[in-house]
Amino acid sequence: MLKNIRVVILFLFLIAFLARIIPGARTIDDAYITFRYARNMLAGEGFVYNHGEHVQGTTTPLYSFLMVGLGFLDGRSIPPFPQIALVVNALADGITCALLFLIGKQLRSPIGGAAAGLAWSIAPFSVAFAVGGLETSVYVFLLTACMWAHLSKYRKTAAILAVMALLTRPDAILLVAPILIHRLYQSKFPGEKITLAELGLFLAPGIAWGIFAWIYFGSPVPHSVQAKLEVYRLEPLSSLIRLIQHYALIFMQDIVLGPIVGTALGLLLAPFLFILGGWKAFKENSSILPYFLYPVIYLVVFSLPNPLIFRWYLTPPMPALYLFILIGAHTLLEGMINKIRLKSKKVLLHQIAGILIIITPFLLNLNGWELHPDHGANRPAPGMAWIKLELLYQEAASLVSPMMTGNTLLAAGDVGVLGYYTPAKILDTVGLNSPQSLQYYPISSDEYVINYAIPTRLILGEEPDWIVVLEVYARNTFLDDKVFNRQYELWKMIPTDIYGSKGLLIFQKMTNR
Repeated sequence: MLKNIRVVILFLFLIAFLARIIPGARTIDDAYITFRYARNMLAGEGFVYNHGEHVQGTTTPLYSFLMVGLGFLDGRSIPPFPQIALVVNALADGITCALLFLIGKQLRSPIGGAAAGLAWSIAPFSVAFAVGGLETSVYVFLLTACMWAHLSKYRKTAAILAVMALLTRPDAILLVAPILIHRLYQSKFPGEKITLAELGLFLAPGIAWGIFAWIYFGSPVPHSVQAKLEVYRLEPLSSLIRLIQHYALIFMQDIVLGPIVGTALGLLLAPFLFILGGWKAFKENSSILPYFLYPVIYLVVFSLPNPLIFRWYLTPPMPALYLFILIGAHTLLEGMINKIRLKSKKVLLHQIAGILIIITPFLLNLNGWELHPDHGANRPAPGMAWIKLELLYQEAASLVSPMMTGNTLLAAGDVGVLGYYTPAKILDTVGLNSPQSLQYYPISSDEYVINYAIPTRLILGEEPDWIVVLEVYARNTFLDDKVFNRQYELWKMIPTDIYGSKGLLIFQKMTNR
């Protein structure tokens, strides 16, 4: 089974590629932030979100530059970034699926590798953010490729991929650091010494970016990292609980079995199979240890500061979880079959076990898809490729954009779509791209209805010309403030109950009428 390696690789690549092209672009709000940075760079305004403001509001410089390069090659004055990102992400995920198979093969578990690659090819947590235009697919590809290169002892390639991953998202350090530690350990043995070329390829791009970011932005640390930790309010242990639930429902089995049975089964089986698969893999090649540790480190590090876990934060450790859980499942079934006394049936049983391991997670993940989504393009797509809020913001942008110029100040809590589809200067009330917003936080807990609220003092202090906001973000803050209501009028309300809101509200400053 799986003897023709090229056929398997091509099959996995094509399934993954088509699974992203078929839904088409369903672009997520955060992706539009990257696209605005890219558009401004192409327009000669520099690496900025707002003209003249050197703020590193994106955590993905490499992906931003990739969009700039491809946008330049496209040649149009306004490149179709959502479509460009879709193709890039489809290619990246296709290669990731092939690499998972190759890693499994190196660990003498081609069945586990093929199963992981096939499951990832249509995994909702992969496809949703690929079609959503985020950097997630490229990031996961770089991490997976780095691990494959490390296993294969392609030292220079691994070094380049490691630093590229770090420049795509800083949390790549959670895998890159264990790989680096393991590489330092290997360097003690004959023939494994770290060369100057290997070291230079890893350090030079990172140092160059760090120097540039320090000079250009004032710090190599993205400002958005600090903002996300300061403005959102969560209950204690929320991030830990969210991650544990996610790890337990790794193949979305709750859709078929129900939330109680599906979660219970995952909590019992997933850790056991993960450890079993990790142990088998480690015995075959100890260099896989960093990849095994990665999901564990990821859970711990993302739980400690208790940040708001956006859906795409759940994606990076999943390929490793898939690989080790499915290697573990195949190892378990193989062990059970080997105990059967009927030798004549063993070959057939081994084949059936391999087919079950490959097909089952694929079919479970398919349950996370919808043939006819209730919004957006009428094409099959994962249910979590949800863009109702983005479509609302596009409607709002189409209404207000004709009345705006580059000097208009528009305040919003979700700034991606509004920043991309209007010419306005954006006041990001979360503070990702507007550092001045953070001086108005923290605010009282009773001002929150959900995990985010816009301070009244922020609006009154910064005096935006327009405000586009979900009602729930302002219900306990400026909506009932007398000063605010003297200065602003409700220009338009677009009906919606997203996040429990009573509409998407568009306010205009009265002096600007």
